[in-house]
Amino acid sequence: MDRYDDFPSSHIVPRRVDVWLPRDYASEPDRRYPVLYMHDGQNCFNADDSPSGAAWEVQRALERLIAAGETEPAIIVGIWSINSRRYREYRPARPFLYISEPAWRRITAGLGGWPLSDAYLAFITEELKPFVDSRYRTRPDRANTTIMGSSMGGLISLYALCEYPAIFGAAACLSTHWPAVEGVILPYLRDHLPDSATHRLYFDFGTATLDALYRPVQTRVDAVMAGAGYTPGENWITREFPGAAHFETDWQKRVHIPLRFLLDSSS
Repeated sequence: MDRYDDFPSSHIVPRRVDVWLPRDYASEPDRRYPVLYMHDGQNCFNADDSPSGAAWEVQRALERLIAAGETEPAIIVGIWSINSRRYREYRPARPFLYISEPAWRRITAGLGGWPLSDAYLAFITEELKPFVDSRYRTRPDRANTTIMGSSMGGLISLYALCEYPAIFGAAACLSTHWPAVEGVILPYLRDHLPDSATHRLYFDFGTATLDALYRPVQTRVDAVMAGAGYTPGENWITREFPGAAHFETDWQKRVHIPLRFLLDSSS
Protein backbone atom coordinates (compact mmCIF):
# COMPACT_ATOMS: atom_id res chain seq x y z
CA MET A 1 0.00 0.00 0.00
CA ASP A 2 1.25 3.47 -0.88
CA ARG A 3 0.86 6.11 1.82
CA TYR A 4 0.89 9.86 1.26
CA ASP A 5 1.26 11.91 4.43
CA ASP A 6 -0.09 15.47 4.39
CA PHE A 7 -1.50 15.21 0.88
CA PRO A 8 -1.62 18.87 -0.24
CA SER A 9 -4.81 20.68 -1.12
CA SER A 10 -5.94 24.21 -1.89
CA HIS A 11 -9.45 23.30 -0.70
CA ILE A 12 -9.04 21.54 2.65
CA VAL A 13 -6.52 20.87 5.38
CA PRO A 14 -3.88 18.37 4.16
CA ARG A 15 -4.37 14.83 5.39
CA ARG A 16 -3.08 11.30 4.93
CA VAL A 17 -4.19 9.29 1.89
CA ASP A 18 -3.62 5.55 1.44
CA VAL A 19 -3.69 3.84 -1.96
CA TRP A 20 -4.11 0.07 -1.92
CA LEU A 21 -3.12 -1.81 -5.07
CA PRO A 22 -4.30 -5.29 -6.11
CA ARG A 23 -1.83 -8.16 -5.86
CA ASP A 24 -1.50 -8.41 -9.65
CA TYR A 25 -0.84 -4.70 -10.17
CA ALA A 26 2.92 -5.10 -10.67
CA SER A 27 2.74 -8.38 -12.57
CA GLU A 28 0.17 -7.17 -15.12
CA PRO A 29 1.62 -3.88 -16.41
CA ASP A 30 -0.92 -3.55 -19.23
CA ARG A 31 -3.96 -3.88 -17.01
CA ARG A 32 -6.01 -0.90 -15.85
CA TYR A 33 -8.22 -0.86 -12.78
CA PRO A 34 -11.44 0.66 -11.46
CA VAL A 35 -11.00 2.90 -8.41
CA LEU A 36 -13.00 2.98 -5.19
CA TYR A 37 -12.67 6.10 -3.02
CA MET A 38 -13.37 5.63 0.69
CA HIS A 39 -13.76 8.06 3.58
CA ASP A 40 -12.36 7.65 7.12
CA GLY A 41 -9.28 6.07 5.60
CA GLN A 42 -7.76 5.31 9.00
CA ASN A 43 -10.58 2.80 9.55
CA CYS A 44 -10.48 1.16 6.12
CA PHE A 45 -7.50 -1.18 6.06
CA ASN A 46 -5.65 -1.89 9.32
CA ALA A 47 -6.75 -1.94 12.94
CA ASP A 48 -3.42 -0.42 13.99
CA ASP A 49 -4.36 2.82 12.21
CA SER A 50 -7.87 3.03 13.64
CA PRO A 51 -8.53 5.03 16.82
CA SER A 52 -11.19 2.47 17.74
CA GLY A 53 -8.78 -0.44 17.36
CA ALA A 54 -10.92 -2.02 14.62
CA ALA A 55 -10.98 -1.63 10.85
CA TRP A 56 -13.14 -2.64 7.92
CA GLU A 57 -10.20 -4.63 6.47
CA VAL A 58 -11.73 -3.81 3.12
CA GLN A 59 -8.72 -5.06 1.18
CA ARG A 60 -9.12 -8.55 2.63
CA ALA A 61 -12.80 -8.60 1.73
CA LEU A 62 -11.97 -7.54 -1.82
CA GLU A 63 -9.25 -10.16 -2.13
CA ARG A 64 -11.72 -12.88 -1.10
CA LEU A 65 -14.21 -11.68 -3.72
CA ILE A 66 -11.50 -11.62 -6.39
CA ALA A 67 -10.33 -15.14 -5.48
CA ALA A 68 -13.91 -16.39 -5.71
CA GLY A 69 -14.35 -14.76 -9.12
CA GLU A 70 -17.16 -12.57 -7.81
CA THR A 71 -15.58 -9.26 -8.78
CA GLU A 72 -12.55 -7.87 -10.54
CA PRO A 73 -9.45 -6.32 -8.94
CA ALA A 74 -9.66 -2.64 -8.07
CA ILE A 75 -7.61 0.14 -6.54
CA ILE A 76 -8.88 1.44 -3.19
CA VAL A 77 -8.10 5.01 -2.08
CA GLY A 78 -8.58 5.63 1.64
CA ILE A 79 -8.90 9.31 2.56
CA TRP A 80 -8.19 9.89 6.25
CA SER A 81 -10.53 12.16 8.17
CA ILE A 82 -9.57 14.82 10.69
CA ASN A 83 -11.72 14.40 13.76
CA SER A 84 -12.17 18.11 14.48
CA ARG A 85 -13.35 18.75 10.90
CA ARG A 86 -15.06 15.48 10.02
CA TYR A 87 -18.64 16.44 10.79
CA ARG A 88 -18.50 19.65 8.74
CA GLU A 89 -16.61 18.05 5.85
CA TYR A 90 -18.96 15.09 5.59
CA ARG A 91 -22.25 16.94 6.12
CA PRO A 92 -23.83 17.80 2.73
CA ALA A 93 -24.16 21.55 2.35
CA ARG A 94 -26.61 22.22 -0.47
CA PRO A 95 -29.62 20.46 1.09
CA PHE A 96 -29.70 23.27 3.66
CA LEU A 97 -30.47 25.75 0.90
CA TYR A 98 -33.95 24.19 0.85
CA ILE A 99 -34.83 25.90 4.13
CA SER A 100 -34.88 29.59 5.01
CA GLU A 101 -31.65 31.45 5.57
CA PRO A 102 -32.44 32.19 9.25
CA ALA A 103 -33.14 28.48 9.78
CA TRP A 104 -29.95 27.20 8.21
CA ARG A 105 -27.92 29.88 9.95
CA ARG A 106 -29.27 28.71 13.32
CA ILE A 107 -28.53 25.08 12.49
CA THR A 108 -25.03 25.60 11.12
CA ALA A 109 -24.07 28.01 13.92
CA GLY A 110 -24.41 25.11 16.33
CA LEU A 111 -21.93 23.15 14.22
CA GLY A 112 -19.30 25.86 14.07
CA GLY A 113 -20.27 27.15 10.65
CA TRP A 114 -21.50 26.19 7.20
CA PRO A 115 -20.62 22.62 6.12
CA LEU A 116 -17.26 22.14 4.40
CA SER A 117 -18.45 19.29 2.19
CA ASP A 118 -18.26 21.23 -1.07
CA ALA A 119 -14.60 21.98 -0.43
CA TYR A 120 -13.96 18.35 0.55
CA LEU A 121 -15.51 17.07 -2.67
CA ALA A 122 -13.58 19.65 -4.68
CA PHE A 123 -10.42 18.20 -3.14
CA ILE A 124 -11.37 14.69 -4.24
CA THR A 125 -12.50 15.57 -7.75
CA GLU A 126 -10.07 18.37 -8.64
CA GLU A 127 -6.90 17.28 -6.82
CA LEU A 128 -6.91 13.71 -5.53
CA LYS A 129 -8.58 11.92 -8.44
CA PRO A 130 -6.38 13.62 -11.08
CA PHE A 131 -3.31 12.60 -9.04
CA VAL A 132 -4.47 9.00 -8.72
CA ASP A 133 -5.33 8.80 -12.43
CA SER A 134 -1.93 10.20 -13.42
CA ARG A 135 0.11 8.12 -10.97
CA TYR A 136 -1.65 4.76 -11.30
CA ARG A 137 -3.11 2.67 -14.11
CA THR A 138 -6.76 3.49 -13.54
CA ARG A 139 -9.89 3.43 -15.61
CA PRO A 140 -10.81 7.06 -15.00
CA ASP A 141 -14.28 7.04 -16.52
CA ARG A 142 -17.49 7.39 -14.52
CA ALA A 143 -18.49 3.72 -14.73
CA ASN A 144 -15.24 2.71 -13.05
CA THR A 145 -15.11 5.40 -10.35
CA THR A 146 -17.06 4.67 -7.18
CA ILE A 147 -17.24 6.01 -3.63
CA MET A 148 -18.15 4.51 -0.23
CA GLY A 149 -18.40 5.39 3.43
CA SER A 150 -20.30 4.76 6.64
CA SER A 151 -22.34 6.99 8.95
CA MET A 152 -21.42 10.58 7.98
CA GLY A 153 -19.24 8.94 5.33
CA GLY A 154 -22.42 7.49 3.87
CA LEU A 155 -23.89 10.97 3.59
CA ILE A 156 -20.87 12.43 1.83
CA SER A 157 -20.78 9.46 -0.57
CA LEU A 158 -24.40 10.09 -1.55
CA TYR A 159 -23.68 13.80 -1.87
CA ALA A 160 -20.67 13.10 -4.10
CA LEU A 161 -22.80 11.05 -6.48
CA CYS A 162 -25.44 13.79 -6.64
CA GLU A 163 -23.03 16.70 -7.04
CA TYR A 164 -20.57 15.00 -9.39
CA PRO A 165 -22.63 12.58 -11.51
CA ALA A 166 -20.16 12.89 -14.39
CA ILE A 167 -17.33 11.60 -12.18
CA PHE A 168 -18.88 8.94 -9.92
CA GLY A 169 -20.96 6.10 -11.29
CA ALA A 170 -21.97 4.46 -8.01
CA ALA A 171 -21.97 5.05 -4.27
CA ALA A 172 -22.33 2.82 -1.22
CA CYS A 173 -23.75 4.39 1.93
CA LEU A 174 -23.52 2.16 5.00
CA SER A 175 -25.38 3.12 8.17
CA THR A 176 -26.08 6.53 6.67
CA HIS A 177 -26.42 9.09 9.46
CA TRP A 178 -29.72 10.61 8.31
CA PRO A 179 -30.28 12.71 11.48
CA ALA A 180 -27.57 15.11 10.26
CA VAL A 181 -29.74 16.08 7.27
CA GLU A 182 -33.23 15.13 8.41
CA GLY A 183 -35.76 17.63 7.10
CA VAL A 184 -33.62 18.77 4.17
CA ILE A 185 -32.36 15.66 2.38
CA LEU A 186 -35.60 14.55 0.68
CA PRO A 187 -36.26 17.69 -1.41
CA TYR A 188 -32.59 17.83 -2.33
CA LEU A 189 -32.64 14.22 -3.53
CA ARG A 190 -35.81 14.77 -5.54
CA ASP A 191 -33.97 17.46 -7.48
CA HIS A 192 -30.46 16.02 -7.59
CA LEU A 193 -30.47 12.23 -7.75
CA PRO A 194 -28.50 11.30 -10.87
CA ASP A 195 -29.97 9.43 -13.81
CA SER A 196 -30.95 5.90 -12.87
CA ALA A 197 -29.89 4.72 -16.32
CA THR A 198 -26.25 5.53 -15.59
CA HIS A 199 -25.86 5.43 -11.81
CA ARG A 200 -26.21 2.96 -8.94
CA LEU A 201 -26.77 3.34 -5.19
CA TYR A 202 -26.39 1.02 -2.21
CA PHE A 203 -27.81 1.75 1.27
CA ASP A 204 -27.87 -0.32 4.42
CA PHE A 205 -28.46 -0.01 8.15
CA GLY A 206 -28.55 -2.09 11.29
CA THR A 207 -31.03 -2.10 14.16
CA ALA A 208 -28.81 -1.51 17.21
CA THR A 209 -27.15 1.59 18.73
CA LEU A 210 -27.19 4.59 16.36
CA ASP A 211 -28.40 2.46 13.47
CA ALA A 212 -31.72 1.99 15.27
CA LEU A 213 -32.54 5.60 14.32
CA TYR A 214 -32.20 5.19 10.57
CA ARG A 215 -35.15 3.17 9.27
CA PRO A 216 -37.79 6.00 9.16
CA VAL A 217 -35.74 8.34 6.97
CA GLN A 218 -34.29 5.48 4.93
CA THR A 219 -37.86 4.40 4.10
CA ARG A 220 -38.63 7.89 2.79
CA VAL A 221 -35.37 7.99 0.86
CA ASP A 222 -36.29 4.65 -0.69
CA ALA A 223 -39.58 6.16 -1.88
CA VAL A 224 -37.66 8.98 -3.56
CA MET A 225 -35.34 6.42 -5.18
CA ALA A 226 -38.30 4.51 -6.61
CA GLY A 227 -39.87 7.73 -7.85
CA ALA A 228 -36.62 8.60 -9.62
CA GLY A 229 -36.72 5.35 -11.60
CA TYR A 230 -34.26 3.24 -9.59
CA THR A 231 -34.99 -0.49 -9.55
CA PRO A 232 -34.32 -2.62 -6.43
CA GLY A 233 -31.82 -5.36 -7.07
CA GLU A 234 -30.56 -3.77 -10.25
CA ASN A 235 -29.23 -0.24 -9.85
CA TRP A 236 -30.28 0.18 -6.23
CA ILE A 237 -30.07 -1.87 -3.04
CA THR A 238 -31.34 -1.05 0.46
CA ARG A 239 -30.67 -3.69 3.10
CA GLU A 240 -31.43 -3.96 6.79
CA PHE A 241 -29.15 -6.04 9.02
CA PRO A 242 -30.99 -7.04 12.21
CA GLY A 243 -28.80 -6.78 15.28
CA ALA A 244 -26.02 -4.88 13.51
CA ALA A 245 -24.67 -1.85 15.37
CA HIS A 246 -22.76 1.29 14.43
CA PHE A 247 -19.14 0.19 14.56
CA GLU A 248 -16.25 -0.79 12.30
CA THR A 249 -16.59 -4.48 13.09
CA ASP A 250 -20.23 -4.38 11.93
CA TRP A 251 -19.25 -2.83 8.60
CA GLN A 252 -16.34 -5.27 8.31
CA LYS A 253 -18.77 -8.20 8.47
CA ARG A 254 -20.81 -6.98 5.49
CA VAL A 255 -18.48 -4.83 3.39
CA HIS A 256 -18.22 -7.61 0.80
CA ILE A 257 -21.85 -6.90 -0.15
CA PRO A 258 -21.40 -3.26 -1.23
CA LEU A 259 -18.02 -4.13 -2.75
CA ARG A 260 -19.65 -6.72 -4.98
CA PHE A 261 -22.34 -4.19 -5.92
CA LEU A 262 -19.92 -1.35 -6.67
CA LEU A 263 -17.44 -3.42 -8.65
CA ASP A 264 -19.90 -5.47 -10.65
CA SER A 265 -18.56 -4.99 -14.17
CA SER A 266 -21.83 -6.23 -15.68
CA SER A 267 -23.78 -3.29 -14.21
